[in-house]
Amino acid sequence: MLEILNQKNTYIDMSKDVPYVRFKTFDKYEESLIAGFSTRLGGVSKGHLSSLNLSFNRGDDRDAVLENHKRFAAALGYPYEKTVFSTQVHKTTIRQVTMEDAGKGIVKENDIIDTDGLITNVKGLPIMTFYADCIPLFFYDPVKEVIGMAHSGWRGTVLDIAHHMVERFKTIYGSDPADIIAAVGPGICKEDYEVDIICADHFIRKYNDEELKRIVFYKNEDKFHLDLKEACRTNLINSGIRQENITVSEYCTYHNSELFFSHRATNGMRGNLAGVMCLKG
Repeated sequence: MLEILNQKNTYIDMSKDVPYVRFKTFDKYEESLIAGFSTRLGGVSKGHLSSLNLSFNRGDDRDAVLENHKRFAAALGYPYEKTVFSTQVHKTTIRQVTMEDAGKGIVKENDIIDTDGLITNVKGLPIMTFYADCIPLFFYDPVKEVIGMAHSGWRGTVLDIAHHMVERFKTIYGSDPADIIAAVGPGICKEDYEVDIICADHFIRKYNDEELKRIVFYKNEDKFHLDLKEACRTNLINSGIRQENITVSEYCTYHNSELFFSHRATNGMRGNLAGVMCLKG
């Protein structure tokens, strides 16, 4: 179990009542940044939502989900009542959020819809996106003090939401991509992510031959395996982020379904994980 908890790039912090994934690349910025990814442990939800389901749209008891958010926020040290959500649709829309958006999705009605990325430079404003096999992308510019989070499923990866996020960092805040620290969070790994030729063809059309050797793997007939994490890493590099500033989590949500919710491992009978970032100050 200890080998699972402590990986090269990411590890599960067990020091609090609610365990969560931390990124070693962000630890050096802990005086100015909160960044983490939930496990399914430490909450109060029941059954297939057990126990730290963080979504209100999975058929869970609202009070249970709210208690889960309070526990997760307490473990990381951010104000749960200010957390900003979005309604994700596997596209590339990114919303710049301000303190006027604080609490949308958790304690206020949410008008941030059809949006898969959030970006802000407001201190004390947590931004959160949701997962259960798709790939979470974390962005931090320590020079301009900007954070961003993006939900990158296979569609968002092919549409290159990573590039869209980096462009927003540049155009809104004047960030230099070379300054951005990025993390590819826990998600389904290539061994467990089998797709058909229709899906694979989108990747074959997008990436060059050298990139495809690391991303698309032929299995048999019309079946392939996809390495979504590697595709996201490639997108980050192609967007101008330096390779040495990119961290990829080793955790597979499917393979480690005792620690994480996985849509594929449970045929959709699951809760949702969440990634969160917040600037301290």
